[in-house]
Amino acid sequence: MRTSPTRASLSPRIRAALVAVAVAAVSGTTLAATPASAAAPATDTTQFKGVNWADPRDNFADDYLQLSGLKTTDGYSRTYAKATRIIAAFRANLGANTVRLPINPYTVNGAYWKSYRAVIDAASDQGFKVIVSYWEGTGAQKDGFIDDEAAYWPMWNTVVKAYKNDKRVYFEPMNEPHGYTDAQWADIAAKWLSTYAKVPRNRVFVSGAGYNDHVTSVCADPRLKGTYLSLHHYGFWKDYATYDQWVADLKVRIGDCANRTVADEFGAPMTTGLNYDVKTPDDNFVNYVQAVTDTFRELKMGSVYWPGLRTDDTYSLQKLVGPAERPWLATTNQSGADRLAWAWGRGKPVKN
Repeated sequence: MRTSPTRASLSPRIRAALVAVAVAAVSGTTLAATPASAAAPATDTTQFKGVNWADPRDNFADDYLQLSGLKTTDGYSRTYAKATRIIAAFRANLGANTVRLPINPYTVNGAYWKSYRAVIDAASDQGFKVIVSYWEGTGAQKDGFIDDEAAYWPMWNTVVKAYKNDKRVYFEPMNEPHGYTDAQWADIAAKWLSTYAKVPRNRVFVSGAGYNDHVTSVCADPRLKGTYLSLHHYGFWKDYATYDQWVADLKVRIGDCANRTVADEFGAPMTTGLNYDVKTPDDNFVNYVQAVTDTFRELKMGSVYWPGLRTDDTYSLQKLVGPAERPWLATTNQSGADRLAWAWGRGKPVKN
């Protein structure tokens, strides 16, 4: 999960992320040399054109998740009505067909689950693909480990039972499992697959190891064959890099696994006035956005922007407008939306 580098309260998380990135960078040649799994769920992943819809707290919570624009006090019907409008706005404004949503045991195992399901249902009913991902808690719980396995597995039992027959719903066992070694995380992912063996593997997203920052190790594990792989990649991981350096950085994390990989988090500042449609070699974030969106298009990879909607996040590509009971969205940076469209196979290349 991306944490905004402009918010001091989140700086410990960022420092931890940078450490993980540095380790991955040092071992880059090893990652690139790792053999890929021969099995893949599809020839490419371009069918996933999406955005993350997030809680203002970055989805790390020790209570109910409250997505931006929603209320935990709302019942199913009101939640469904609001979610329907927001999902429709993602499609109308950006051309999205996928949304990634957080879950946690507090939400799923608690009374709010009856209402929270309305978000998943509203997206699926509009033909959206829905990636449902487990987030750990905050405070001492935000350590890259499953918080409580006694609550984790019942949570997934409930979610899988509810949506195993909905072909539009995809399951991501954990977001950014950075507390585990690559081997430990692969073991957990394999356990999830064996526990829910009736879930088709092409409806499971196995997170890359660490902060989802490389997929080569999970790609190489034969126990995980047939699944999608999720990668996270962010511009704030470096103070500055050229366009070519960003392309190289991204490709080493993917290896030869692009045909299974979806970048289900990537993002950059969208409310600070940057123009991503024009080459600006001295700006790190412009280089980053242009490099990754070009690369996603080149490699025929799906991508899910972080965040499509998160209140008070400078990276948010959409913002809430209109009355709270009838929410709609407006685009915060048209050039950012242009680059996203380009990654998804539409639009125009960057101007010289």
